[in-house]
Amino acid sequence: MADGSPKTDISTDADTDEKSPRFDTGKSNAVAASDSSDRSKSNLDQKTLRRLAQNREAARKSRFRKKVYVQQLESSRLKLTQLEQELQRARQQGIFISSSGDQSHAMGGNGAMAFDVEYARWLEEQNRQINELRTAVNSHASESELRIIVDGVMAHYDEIFRLKSNAAKADVFHLLSGMWKTPAERCFLWLGGFRSSELLKLLVNQLEPLTEQQLVGIGNLQQSSQQAEDALSQGMEALQQSLAETLSTGSLGSTGSSRNVANYMGQMAMAMGKLGTLEGFIRQADNLRHQTLQQMLRILTSHQSARALLAIHDYFSRLRALSSLWLARPRE
Repeated sequence: MADGSPKTDISTDADTDEKSPRFDTGKSNAVAASDSSDRSKSNLDQKTLRRLAQNREAARKSRFRKKVYVQQLESSRLKLTQLEQELQRARQQGIFISSSGDQSHAMGGNGAMAFDVEYARWLEEQNRQINELRTAVNSHASESELRIIVDGVMAHYDEIFRLKSNAAKADVFHLLSGMWKTPAERCFLWLGGFRSSELLKLLVNQLEPLTEQQLVGIGNLQQSSQQAEDALSQGMEALQQSLAETLSTGSLGSTGSSRNVANYMGQMAMAMGKLGTLEGFIRQADNLRHQTLQQMLRILTSHQSARALLAIHDYFSRLRALSSLWLARPRE
């Protein structure tokens, strides 16, 4: 029993030694296969990560573009709110044109803002009157009822021409540049307003059918308006040419002598005198627009006059809407 024990132990050790290499080989193969699998998974993971990264970048850019677009819309809204607040503060501070009496003094100091405030109020009231007129037309109101509303709308037009006349005394360049209008409206601006002859062309198709007498009357009115517009345009061109010649002659010179300074000041005085005629051009252009509207309504019936006023309002409303859409468009 004592002799057998060591043999048994040796035999057991030998068996263990013989089996161990086989076990190690299988383990190595498994490890190699595992490494290969890990490398494949690593490659797949890298491709997946790249795709995910690309998708995230594309999504990020898309969110960024959307955010920029939303910010532009919000910025436009804030600017509008800010303008409304400024107009309200100006109104509270008394920088506005009163509705009656001598108003030239109220325009002093900040004529442009004062006019913009009043023009915004004028537009608000016009929208209310036009809605009333549209309701009357749709409900087939009588001629007498429509005439009362039409006369009210025309009285409101009298108000804007009066406001513009006062504004021209304070800041004629503000009216001439059309900065109180929207961008799309400024594309069609002529001497601080619309061309009467062009507006009549747009209205003729909206007012059909017209009688032969009405067609002749509208045609004559359009022709006379065109002639008056041409005369005013030629006068403006002559004024611009004369002003350019006045400013381009002579020189202050490098020495700055008293004689050159005197010549320079004389030029500026002449230029200022010529600029003073701009107010007259604006006033004449507005008188032409005002008279054309009044004469047009004398030619038309009450129903036709109502349709004409609705068409004029809708035209300018669409120009303002076009401006808003243009300013809010997405930009790359």
